[in-house]
Amino acid sequence: MINRGKYSVLGVEISAIDYEYGVEAIINAAKMRSPLAMTALAVHGVMTGFSDPVHRRRLNAFDLVTPDGQPVRWALNWIHGIKLPDRVYGPTLTLKVLEAAAIEGLPVYFYGSKQETLDLLLEKLQVKFPGLKVVGAEPSKFRRLTPEEKQEVVNRIKNSGATITFVGLGCPRQEVWVYEYRNHLSMPLMAVGAAFDFHAGTVSQAPPWMQKRGLEWFYRLIQEPGRLWKRYLLLNPMYLTFTFLQMLSISKQPVLKPTGMEPEESYG
Repeated sequence: MINRGKYSVLGVEISAIDYEYGVEAIINAAKMRSPLAMTALAVHGVMTGFSDPVHRRRLNAFDLVTPDGQPVRWALNWIHGIKLPDRVYGPTLTLKVLEAAAIEGLPVYFYGSKQETLDLLLEKLQVKFPGLKVVGAEPSKFRRLTPEEKQEVVNRIKNSGATITFVGLGCPRQEVWVYEYRNHLSMPLMAVGAAFDFHAGTVSQAPPWMQKRGLEWFYRLIQEPGRLWKRYLLLNPMYLTFTFLQMLSISKQPVLKPTGMEPEESYG
């Protein structure tokens, strides 16, 4: 089990952990009904914090920020000499937590994505984990919620008996959601991005050899060039540039902490 603490990558604190530690921390918090904010960040996620100081403060309030992409793990190793042997990929961590939740009898809730994706996801998860207790699943409204609607979401999740909520709203909306709900829900809130689509089978994952070499971005770019070209062709070179500048101690982004003054976004 590996937990070497948190280290700054472009001002965003990344947790140098492995899957075993991540699963144990999340399951323990679920059993104790303790709040725990978790996300898995690839390059795009780190760059949202790099480019937006307000969002960086939100991310640095999280309990676990795992290195979702290989380039984020590489940055930990290059800059800080961590020698982390593997990344902690959100979709894989999702399955490992669901497996443990099924064994422990811990009820789970899913928030986000589309209804048809959730239906497919739950159908496949019930086959994969027959003992899994799913006590709720609601799609995104793809808009901001009113204060009354937000309270209704809190009440639905609380009243469901859930002990873990998986959030799939896309980056950075899902991280904002977790940040804003973390003090309202005493349970782990896991921002897991494309895990809903991957495990529902609506979006294909890159083959293992591409994942190992940090080429998932290229695989997804080929799939959705119109939507993703700016994300990858602009952000990836910027990420590498500033990572090397930090490694050489030429440029270092400050690790900003939340002030409590972050604007309420109420994504739903």
